Amino acid sequence: MDNTRMSRINRLIQKEVSDLFRIQTQSVPGTLITVTSVTVSPDLSIARVRLSIFPSEKSEELLESIRSSAKTIRYDLGLRIGKQLRKLPELTFFIDDSLDYLERIDSLLGLNNK
Repeated sequence: MDNTRMSRINRLIQKEVSDLFRIQTQSVPGTLITVTSVTVSPDLSIARVRLSIFPSEKSEELLESIRSSAKTIRYDLGLRIGKQLRKLPELTFFIDDSLDYLERIDSLLGLNNK
């Protein structure tokens, strides 16, 4: 499939899933879920959604909750973008820990002098 089309689909899913999480986390103060990237397989069957969760202590607990409600999230996503995509991919969620990794490198190098 065309690279431009795939990147459009990735951005569309990222935007809509981010909006769904923003609405859901309004009721939980002090929690922030950010969709850092979405990668859809070429046959549009699977979308890998990478999440950054703050605070990171709650990340595993929230990730399990998100994974258990993946079908509901996919249904809500289908209501939003069902007219734009013929086939809605299955959603798989992963933790994007790149910010924690960068923070750790900074602390090891002594760049994080607070």
